[in-house]
Amino acid sequence: MLAGVLLAGLLGPPALAGAPPGPRAPDLHLPSPPGGEDVKVLLFYGTTGTGEESPTVDAAIAAIEKIGRQGPERERFSVTATDNPAVFTKPRLGNFNAVAFLTGDGDVLTPEQEMGLESYMEAGGGFLGIHDAARAEPYSEWFTGLIGARPAASPDSAQRATVEVGDQRNPATKDLPAEWKRPDKWLNWKQNPSGEVHTVARVRESSYRPGDGGNGWDHPVSWCRDYDGGRSFYTAMGGTKASYAETDFRAHLRGALMWTTRLARADCQATITSNYRAERLTQPNQPGQADQIGEPHGAVTAEDGRVFYIGRGGGDGDAPVVTDWDDPDIGKGQGQIHVWDPETKQVTLAGALTVFGNKGGGEELIKNEEGLLGIELDPDFARNGWVYLHYTPHSEINRETHMAERRVSRFTLDQKTNKLDLDSEKVVLSWPVQIHSCCHAGGGLAWDSKGNLYIATGDNNSSGFSDGYSGNNPEPNFKGVSFADARRTSGNTNNLNGKILRIHPEDDGTYTLPEGNLFTGKETDEGGGKTRGEIYVMGVRNPSRIAVDQKTDILYAGWVGPDAPEPSSTWGPAKYDTFAKITKAGNQGWPYCMGNKQPYRDRNLPDPGKPLGWYDCDNLKNESPNNDGLVNIPPARNNNIWYSPQGGGPDFPRNADGVPSYKLDEQTLREPWLKGGGQAAMNGPVYRYDADSDAKDKWPAYWDGKWFVGDFYDGDQPRHALVMPEGDGPGETGALPAHAESLDSIIPVGEGGIRNLMDWKFGPDGALYVLDYGRGFFTHDDKSALWRVTYQGGAPTPARGDLAEPPAPEKGASR
Repeated sequence: MLAGVLLAGLLGPPALAGAPPGPRAPDLHLPSPPGGEDVKVLLFYGTTGTGEESPTVDAAIAAIEKIGRQGPERERFSVTATDNPAVFTKPRLGNFNAVAFLTGDGDVLTPEQEMGLESYMEAGGGFLGIHDAARAEPYSEWFTGLIGARPAASPDSAQRATVEVGDQRNPATKDLPAEWKRPDKWLNWKQNPSGEVHTVARVRESSYRPGDGGNGWDHPVSWCRDYDGGRSFYTAMGGTKASYAETDFRAHLRGALMWTTRLARADCQATITSNYRAERLTQPNQPGQADQIGEPHGAVTAEDGRVFYIGRGGGDGDAPVVTDWDDPDIGKGQGQIHVWDPETKQVTLAGALTVFGNKGGGEELIKNEEGLLGIELDPDFARNGWVYLHYTPHSEINRETHMAERRVSRFTLDQKTNKLDLDSEKVVLSWPVQIHSCCHAGGGLAWDSKGNLYIATGDNNSSGFSDGYSGNNPEPNFKGVSFADARRTSGNTNNLNGKILRIHPEDDGTYTLPEGNLFTGKETDEGGGKTRGEIYVMGVRNPSRIAVDQKTDILYAGWVGPDAPEPSSTWGPAKYDTFAKITKAGNQGWPYCMGNKQPYRDRNLPDPGKPLGWYDCDNLKNESPNNDGLVNIPPARNNNIWYSPQGGGPDFPRNADGVPSYKLDEQTLREPWLKGGGQAAMNGPVYRYDADSDAKDKWPAYWDGKWFVGDFYDGDQPRHALVMPEGDGPGETGALPAHAESLDSIIPVGEGGIRNLMDWKFGPDGALYVLDYGRGFFTHDDKSALWRVTYQGGAPTPARGDLAEPPAPEKGASR
């Protein structure tokens, strides 16, 4: 009789009277935890068949025995290999720190033997499953949980593939390359275990042929979790004899055994969905008020845990808007600044600026995205209370020319009352914007470690008049100012729109220019006077969210793309939303090139509907009649992430001139983990784990150094944490992410969750604070909210007191 059938009976309803009793668990009297400081590993390779052991099993036994004899003395272990399952009913099972399964092709254990293994795990034992171990005990629900997943139809032969190492701290993966290329027999899974286990590595399906049973971009290959009182690690690798001769694979096994034998600790809970809790912090507004939240548009956290968040200027859905240019109140709105206090759990309306931008929805010449766009706190905020706001004051609009002033100003907050002194304003930087047409205001602010302030500005350009491709139509204008030609703004070296600016604010309210910006403002090229020294990055379209990792001072940015649903062999790429890791000043390409230097087609007067030549991304010229900057502008460079309605990282064959074919049937998706459709890129932070913090809800160290990227929408669009190649960025090669981890189950999506992500920042408590925009546009509603996502999992295991050998003292430390 099959063991799994018997076990199912044991776990099911009570047996009928007179039914024979089920198997009883052996009374093993196991120590807790099993094993001792003389570390031992039981290597089990039993099968249901007969005959000689396979060469793969022999190679695995020899490799693990060798692993046990290597390394520092305190990390060595002895190995006992057996194919006799009777050991699982013997008290001597308690002598082993870990049990490793090499094979499995059916019910290799009797019910009593499986219950012995279960008792061993309950006592705190360690388990390592390798490759075919996932096929053992196929009818046992408990063993399925121990392994984590069961194989589906999989390729029979070994193939070379790329393994993405997402956990760079786990003992099993910390010494492996982020992108690990190796051959093996790759298993597909009946049910993806992600979220139920902690995945430490995935295999990239685009690098081999997974067959019809493939799991897609999220294809776990090695994982671990604390299970039933013990520790379980499984790797689907090791399906070939040659695997065990690989240095890196042996290091992988060694690290797994370090944890399962209690020689090392590891966090195997960090990506298990149930370990996270999302809590809504703000309540719906009172009717007709904005006492809790405005139209969400940005957030920042203070060192004391307060969260400051802003409303752009839209009212509630029932509030009237003024769109008549003859009315002095056209577009008038209130840009609110709210403060959530972690001590009181209460919200204070700190103040409101009267802004331009509240025109509701509608056509391009009616709606508007100006308003209160960005917020940051001074690096010395705890002492001086200075708050920086990026906004469009209503008082400065010109109803005749349809022009306005955008500014970054400094205000002072009363720290006791959480009230902003609006009379304390010092205008740090200002520049003109057209407000005749929507859109693309940008708005993000961020500091680096040197006190430099980064300011993200949109291209101040309409989404129309170019059929959704390059925003380069020079013809539409209002009183001589173009509103459909981003060469006037993003592609213009003498204009502050469509840029990421970098300045150094001074205490007196002025600013200086740091070294290393794209221009000094003093260039004499082409007659001089054609550059702005504030520009750090040009060629961006609508960068609402930016972040600077203050450990490295690397800038991370994302921006929204145009509207074309498909690529065009006439005009160029489809709409690409974009993310970039930016290590130095440069040009990201818009409106000339997108993605990895994919060019658009030029157009110009007298007939903007006529396609001209393709832009040369390496030798760009701004020949727009609306350009007052340099004609010869910096070359475009590659971006790290771009996505369209077709998927992530679209690429095409290129002709001799480097121009892609832009044919869908020739498209390759280089970043299959994301997809657009409705799309609006929302860049996120780089998480930095604070080991010295005693905050109980902080996200674990697993996420340290990972870059969070998201989208306003919550379908197939990105909401991921990325591992980027070390030391790389678009300043060099525009490297693609080495690994992507979905956050959809951790940051809840859907109608009852955080459906429309507008901003996300980590606080000093290590929790993630997220703004949900709500369900409308240009307004706020009862779904507009501030959320907090916290980690509820436990500490790494095993407990320090349960380590088989205490860690060696650090040099200079006492024991």
